[in-house]
Amino acid sequence: MRFDAAEALSALLGAHLSHEANTFRSSAMNEIRNGVSMQRLAQLLALASRHARAGVPLALTPDELHPLNIGVPGWNPAQWSLLETLRIALLLASPDRESDAFPAAFQHCFQFADHGESCALYRALPLLPRGERFVWRAREGCRSNMRSLFEAVALDSPYPAQHFDDVAWRQLVIKAVFIDAPLWRVDGLDRRLSPELARMALDLADERRSAGRAVSPQTWLCLGPYAGERGLRALQKELAEGDEQGKRGALLAIARAGALTTERHWLRTAFNTHTPFIEQARQDGFTQRTFRFLSPLQEDRS
Repeated sequence: MRFDAAEALSALLGAHLSHEANTFRSSAMNEIRNGVSMQRLAQLLALASRHARAGVPLALTPDELHPLNIGVPGWNPAQWSLLETLRIALLLASPDRESDAFPAAFQHCFQFADHGESCALYRALPLLPRGERFVWRAREGCRSNMRSLFEAVALDSPYPAQHFDDVAWRQLVIKAVFIDAPLWRVDGLDRRLSPELARMALDLADERRSAGRAVSPQTWLCLGPYAGERGLRALQKELAEGDEQGKRGALLAIARAGALTTERHWLRTAFNTHTPFIEQARQDGFTQRTFRFLSPLQEDRS
Protein backbone atom coordinates (compact mmCIF):
# COMPACT_ATOMS: atom_id res chain seq x y z
CA MET A 1 0.00 0.00 0.00
CA ARG A 2 1.39 3.36 -1.05
CA PHE A 3 2.20 5.76 1.78
CA ASP A 4 0.08 8.92 1.65
CA ALA A 5 1.94 11.73 3.40
CA ALA A 6 -1.02 14.09 3.11
CA GLU A 7 -3.35 11.68 4.89
CA ALA A 8 -0.71 10.81 7.49
CA LEU A 9 -0.09 14.45 8.37
CA SER A 10 -3.80 15.24 8.38
CA ALA A 11 -4.43 12.41 10.84
CA LEU A 12 -1.64 13.62 13.11
CA LEU A 13 -2.96 17.16 13.05
CA GLY A 14 -6.39 15.85 13.99
CA ALA A 15 -4.87 14.59 17.21
CA HIS A 16 -2.65 17.59 17.96
CA LEU A 17 -4.66 20.66 16.91
CA SER A 18 -7.47 22.36 18.79
CA HIS A 19 -11.08 21.86 17.67
CA GLU A 20 -11.13 25.31 16.07
CA ALA A 21 -7.86 24.71 14.23
CA ASN A 22 -9.06 21.33 12.99
CA THR A 23 -12.19 22.95 11.63
CA PHE A 24 -10.00 25.32 9.60
CA ARG A 25 -7.75 22.44 8.49
CA SER A 26 -10.66 20.34 7.28
CA SER A 27 -12.35 23.23 5.49
CA ALA A 28 -9.14 24.47 3.85
CA MET A 29 -8.06 21.00 2.72
CA ASN A 30 -11.46 20.33 1.17
CA GLU A 31 -11.33 23.66 -0.63
CA ILE A 32 -7.86 22.93 -1.98
CA ARG A 33 -8.81 19.39 -3.05
CA ASN A 34 -11.66 20.84 -5.09
CA GLY A 35 -9.24 23.11 -6.93
CA VAL A 36 -8.05 26.61 -6.09
CA SER A 37 -5.96 29.23 -7.83
CA MET A 38 -2.30 29.55 -6.93
CA GLN A 39 -3.16 32.86 -5.29
CA ARG A 40 -5.76 31.21 -3.07
CA LEU A 41 -3.39 28.38 -2.17
CA ALA A 42 -0.79 30.89 -1.00
CA GLN A 43 -3.47 32.78 0.93
CA LEU A 44 -4.59 29.64 2.78
CA LEU A 45 -1.00 28.84 3.74
CA ALA A 46 -0.70 32.33 5.20
CA LEU A 47 -4.05 32.06 7.03
CA ALA A 48 -2.84 28.92 8.79
CA SER A 49 -0.91 31.13 11.22
CA ARG A 50 -4.23 32.23 12.74
CA HIS A 51 -4.95 28.67 13.80
CA ALA A 52 -1.56 27.31 14.94
CA ARG A 53 1.16 29.28 16.66
CA ALA A 54 4.71 29.40 15.37
CA GLY A 55 7.19 27.76 17.69
CA VAL A 56 4.80 25.19 19.15
CA PRO A 57 6.36 21.79 18.41
CA LEU A 58 4.43 18.98 16.78
CA ALA A 59 5.81 16.79 19.60
CA LEU A 60 5.35 13.38 18.00
CA THR A 61 5.52 10.24 20.08
CA PRO A 62 7.81 7.41 18.91
CA ASP A 63 4.72 5.47 17.81
CA GLU A 64 3.56 8.42 15.71
CA LEU A 65 6.99 9.05 14.23
CA HIS A 66 7.89 5.49 13.26
CA PRO A 67 5.39 5.02 10.38
CA LEU A 68 6.46 8.37 8.91
CA ASN A 69 10.12 7.30 8.92
CA ILE A 70 9.12 4.03 7.24
CA GLY A 71 6.76 5.68 4.75
CA VAL A 72 9.43 8.10 3.47
CA PRO A 73 12.89 6.74 4.37
CA GLY A 74 15.19 9.51 5.51
CA TRP A 75 12.36 11.87 6.41
CA ASN A 76 12.23 12.86 10.07
CA PRO A 77 9.65 15.50 11.05
CA ALA A 78 10.42 15.14 14.77
CA GLN A 79 11.41 18.81 15.01
CA TRP A 80 8.62 20.28 12.90
CA SER A 81 6.26 22.78 14.46
CA LEU A 82 2.47 22.46 14.45
CA LEU A 83 2.18 25.45 12.14
CA GLU A 84 4.69 24.02 9.65
CA THR A 85 2.86 20.71 9.66
CA LEU A 86 -0.48 22.39 9.06
CA ARG A 87 0.89 24.38 6.14
CA ILE A 88 2.51 21.32 4.59
CA ALA A 89 -0.70 19.30 4.95
CA LEU A 90 -2.55 22.06 3.09
CA LEU A 91 0.07 22.11 0.34
CA LEU A 92 -0.15 18.33 -0.04
CA ALA A 93 -3.92 18.56 -0.44
CA SER A 94 -3.33 20.06 -3.90
CA PRO A 95 -4.85 17.62 -6.41
CA ASP A 96 -2.41 18.59 -9.17
CA ARG A 97 0.88 17.92 -7.36
CA GLU A 98 2.05 15.63 -10.17
CA SER A 99 1.03 18.00 -12.96
CA ASP A 100 3.41 20.15 -14.97
CA ALA A 101 1.56 23.21 -13.65
CA PHE A 102 2.30 22.56 -9.98
CA PRO A 103 5.88 23.95 -9.89
CA ALA A 104 4.50 27.36 -10.87
CA ALA A 105 2.01 27.23 -7.99
CA PHE A 106 4.76 26.12 -5.63
CA GLN A 107 6.96 29.00 -6.73
CA HIS A 108 4.08 31.45 -6.36
CA CYS A 109 3.75 30.43 -2.72
CA PHE A 110 7.36 31.49 -2.19
CA GLN A 111 6.91 34.89 -3.82
CA PHE A 112 4.79 36.25 -0.98
CA ALA A 113 5.87 33.89 1.81
CA ASP A 114 7.16 35.12 5.13
CA HIS A 115 10.05 33.36 6.80
CA GLY A 116 7.91 30.70 8.47
CA GLU A 117 5.99 29.91 5.29
CA SER A 118 9.26 29.54 3.36
CA CYS A 119 10.62 27.10 5.94
CA ALA A 120 7.46 25.01 5.68
CA LEU A 121 7.63 24.95 1.88
CA TYR A 122 11.24 23.80 1.96
CA ARG A 123 10.45 21.10 4.52
CA ALA A 124 7.75 19.80 2.17
CA LEU A 125 10.23 18.98 -0.60
CA PRO A 126 10.72 15.26 0.19
CA LEU A 127 6.95 14.76 0.13
CA LEU A 128 6.34 16.22 -3.32
CA PRO A 129 6.14 13.89 -6.33
CA ARG A 130 8.61 14.23 -9.19
CA GLY A 131 11.04 15.94 -6.88
CA GLU A 132 13.53 16.72 -9.64
CA ARG A 133 11.26 19.61 -10.64
CA PHE A 134 12.20 21.54 -7.50
CA VAL A 135 15.98 21.21 -7.41
CA TRP A 136 16.46 24.82 -8.45
CA ARG A 137 14.23 25.94 -5.57
CA ALA A 138 16.02 23.71 -3.06
CA ARG A 139 19.38 25.09 -4.12
CA GLU A 140 18.05 28.61 -3.55
CA GLY A 141 17.28 27.61 0.02
CA CYS A 142 20.77 26.23 0.47
CA ARG A 143 22.27 29.50 -0.76
CA SER A 144 20.28 31.53 1.75
CA ASN A 145 22.22 33.40 4.42
CA MET A 146 19.45 32.52 6.86
CA ARG A 147 20.44 29.39 8.74
CA SER A 148 16.84 28.32 9.35
CA LEU A 149 16.07 28.27 5.61
CA PHE A 150 19.23 26.30 4.87
CA GLU A 151 18.39 23.77 7.57
CA ALA A 152 14.81 23.42 6.31
CA VAL A 153 16.25 22.04 3.08
CA ALA A 154 19.31 20.24 4.39
CA LEU A 155 18.29 18.51 7.62
CA ASP A 156 16.08 15.49 8.31
CA SER A 157 15.16 15.17 4.64
CA PRO A 158 16.11 12.64 1.96
CA TYR A 159 15.61 15.27 -0.74
CA PRO A 160 19.17 16.63 -1.18
CA ALA A 161 20.85 13.21 -1.25
CA GLN A 162 18.32 11.99 -3.80
CA HIS A 163 18.27 14.98 -6.13
CA PHE A 164 21.41 17.13 -5.79
CA ASP A 165 24.27 16.56 -8.20
CA ASP A 166 27.76 16.07 -6.79
CA VAL A 167 28.67 19.76 -6.87
CA ALA A 168 25.49 20.92 -5.12
CA TRP A 169 25.77 18.09 -2.62
CA ARG A 170 29.32 18.96 -1.63
CA GLN A 171 28.41 22.63 -1.32
CA LEU A 172 25.56 21.74 1.04
CA VAL A 173 27.76 19.55 3.23
CA ILE A 174 30.62 22.04 3.49
CA LYS A 175 28.21 24.88 4.23
CA ALA A 176 26.69 22.80 7.04
CA VAL A 177 30.17 22.36 8.49
CA PHE A 178 30.97 26.05 8.03
CA ILE A 179 27.86 27.31 9.84
CA ASP A 180 28.01 24.46 12.38
CA ALA A 181 24.63 23.00 11.46
CA PRO A 182 24.23 19.45 12.83
CA LEU A 183 25.73 17.57 9.89
CA TRP A 184 24.77 14.15 11.24
CA ARG A 185 21.15 15.07 10.44
CA VAL A 186 21.90 15.44 6.71
CA ASP A 187 20.32 12.25 5.43
CA GLY A 188 22.43 10.15 3.09
CA LEU A 189 25.76 11.70 4.07
CA ASP A 190 27.45 8.35 4.62
CA ARG A 191 26.22 7.11 1.23
CA ARG A 192 27.60 10.12 -0.62
CA LEU A 193 31.01 10.53 0.93
CA SER A 194 33.73 10.92 -1.68
CA PRO A 195 37.44 11.68 -2.06
CA GLU A 196 36.60 15.20 -3.25
CA LEU A 197 34.38 15.91 -0.25
CA ALA A 198 37.14 14.66 2.07
CA ARG A 199 39.64 16.95 0.34
CA MET A 200 37.33 19.96 0.72
CA ALA A 201 36.80 19.21 4.42
CA LEU A 202 40.54 18.93 5.01
CA ASP A 203 41.12 22.19 3.13
CA LEU A 204 38.57 23.85 5.41
CA ALA A 205 40.32 22.41 8.47
CA ASP A 206 43.67 23.75 7.24
CA GLU A 207 42.17 27.20 6.63
CA ARG A 208 40.72 27.37 10.12
CA ARG A 209 43.96 26.26 11.73
CA SER A 210 45.94 28.79 9.70
CA ALA A 211 43.59 31.49 10.99
CA GLY A 212 44.11 30.31 14.57
CA ARG A 213 40.56 29.01 14.85
CA ALA A 214 39.30 25.68 16.18
CA VAL A 215 38.14 23.02 13.75
CA SER A 216 34.51 21.98 14.15
CA PRO A 217 34.43 18.31 15.22
CA GLN A 218 31.90 17.50 12.54
CA THR A 219 34.45 18.44 9.87
CA TRP A 220 35.83 14.97 10.41
CA LEU A 221 32.46 13.43 9.62
CA CYS A 222 33.14 14.23 5.96
CA LEU A 223 36.16 11.93 5.70
CA GLY A 224 34.85 8.39 6.12
CA PRO A 225 36.95 5.83 4.25
CA TYR A 226 38.60 8.61 2.22
CA ALA A 227 40.68 10.11 5.03
CA GLY A 228 43.97 8.87 3.57
CA GLU A 229 47.34 9.79 5.02
CA ARG A 230 46.57 13.50 4.89
CA GLY A 231 43.40 12.95 6.88
CA LEU A 232 45.09 10.76 9.46
CA ARG A 233 47.78 13.41 9.98
CA ALA A 234 45.08 16.03 10.53
CA LEU A 235 43.29 13.73 12.97
CA GLN A 236 46.51 13.00 14.84
CA LYS A 237 47.00 16.75 15.22
CA GLU A 238 43.45 17.11 16.53
CA LEU A 239 44.06 14.42 19.13
CA ALA A 240 47.18 16.27 20.26
CA GLU A 241 45.80 19.82 20.27
CA GLY A 242 42.01 19.75 20.14
CA ASP A 243 39.51 20.17 22.94
CA GLU A 244 37.51 17.28 24.35
CA GLN A 245 34.84 17.39 21.65
CA GLY A 246 37.46 17.72 18.92
CA LYS A 247 39.31 14.67 20.20
CA ARG A 248 36.13 12.63 20.27
CA GLY A 249 35.25 13.74 16.75
CA ALA A 250 38.74 12.74 15.61
CA LEU A 251 38.39 9.32 17.23
CA LEU A 252 35.09 8.75 15.45
CA ALA A 253 36.67 9.76 12.15
CA ILE A 254 39.62 7.43 12.71
CA ALA A 255 37.19 4.59 13.41
CA ARG A 256 35.21 5.42 10.26
CA ALA A 257 38.48 5.32 8.31
CA GLY A 258 39.14 1.81 9.62
CA ALA A 259 42.27 2.96 11.44
CA LEU A 260 41.21 2.74 15.10
CA THR A 261 43.92 0.50 16.52
CA THR A 262 46.27 0.81 19.47
CA GLU A 263 49.05 -0.35 17.17
CA ARG A 264 49.27 3.32 16.22
CA HIS A 265 51.24 4.62 19.19
CA TRP A 266 49.76 8.11 18.95
CA LEU A 267 46.29 6.64 19.45
CA ARG A 268 46.89 4.71 22.64
CA THR A 269 46.37 7.45 25.21
CA ALA A 270 43.26 8.86 23.51
CA PHE A 271 41.86 5.37 23.01
CA ASN A 272 42.28 4.49 26.66
CA THR A 273 40.90 7.82 27.87
CA HIS A 274 37.78 7.64 25.72
CA THR A 275 37.06 3.91 25.75
CA PRO A 276 33.45 4.25 27.08
CA PHE A 277 32.66 6.84 24.40
CA ILE A 278 34.20 4.68 21.67
CA GLU A 279 32.21 1.63 22.78
CA GLN A 280 29.00 3.67 22.79
CA ALA A 281 29.73 4.82 19.23
CA ARG A 282 30.68 1.30 18.17
CA GLN A 283 27.17 0.13 19.07
CA ASP A 284 25.91 2.57 16.43
CA GLY A 285 28.36 1.17 13.91
CA PHE A 286 30.29 4.45 13.74
CA THR A 287 27.66 5.79 11.35
CA GLN A 288 27.03 9.50 10.89
CA ARG A 289 24.51 9.36 13.74
CA THR A 290 27.31 8.72 16.24
CA PHE A 291 28.29 12.37 15.87
CA ARG A 292 25.11 13.30 17.74
CA PHE A 293 26.99 12.35 20.91
CA LEU A 294 29.42 15.24 20.51
CA SER A 295 27.37 18.25 21.56
CA PRO A 296 24.22 19.13 23.50
CA LEU A 297 23.44 21.49 20.62
CA GLN A 298 23.18 18.46 18.37
CA GLU A 299 20.95 16.50 20.72
CA ASP A 300 18.89 13.79 19.05
CA ARG A 301 15.27 14.64 19.79
CA SER A 302 13.80 11.96 17.59
